[in-house]
Amino acid sequence: MAGHSQFKNIMHKKGRADAQRSKLFSKLAKEITVAAKLGMPDPAMNPRLRAAVLAARAENMPKDNIERAIKKSQGGDDDNYEEIRYEGYGPGGVAIIIEAMTDNRNRTASDVRSYFTKSGGSLAETGAVSFMFDRVGVVEYDADKADADAMLEAAIEAGADDVVSGENGHEVYCEQGSLNEVTKALEAVFGEARKSALVWKPQNTVAVDDEVGEKLMKLLESFEDHDDIQNVYANFELSDALMAKLSG
Repeated sequence: MAGHSQFKNIMHKKGRADAQRSKLFSKLAKEITVAAKLGMPDPAMNPRLRAAVLAARAENMPKDNIERAIKKSQGGDDDNYEEIRYEGYGPGGVAIIIEAMTDNRNRTASDVRSYFTKSGGSLAETGAVSFMFDRVGVVEYDADKADADAMLEAAIEAGADDVVSGENGHEVYCEQGSLNEVTKALEAVFGEARKSALVWKPQNTVAVDDEVGEKLMKLLESFEDHDDIQNVYANFELSDALMAKLSG
């Protein structure tokens, strides 16, 4: 999971500017609205909505914004967003999965293809790279919530499959169908999670050299900056030197 965790951490450090924060809030609100529209408008009764609200809280999105996004789903006049998954290869042949939510499929597909092409990569058919990832649930906690042993013990008790603990916190993985159950069990012990969501977890990560790594980061930034793109996953691993450079 190193590839995904690494670049996500860097993106978050880079994403604190007001303009980027506004764009992030817009994406979070879109997911909240769609989740509430597809299910119950109550996070306690709608796991996807609850995951969206947790993601918003983790980014310090104001409570009023969250409530407004939920209410918008009940208005009947919101945009009709289509959820689309794109798959492709980035520089160095790295596998990339993109989850988008768009009201204009042609526009989004054109932009995604353009980003891949400009980076020296290519957009592929659906299914071309997703077999290299597992669709799983993840529940995340900050590092200060528990030590690695306590988190592992609780995760096993909750029925989870794997735990990755480090300085950035704990990631507890489980089968996608048991995410809600595992989340509730862990929250009974440690309190509210900072994240509970379905993700694409790479089965293996590929180490890339720094030149390829920098190209990949530029490509991923392009995807992250696009209004229609909600999530990006990849199966690469950066060197410690490049991580330090990008995080500095």
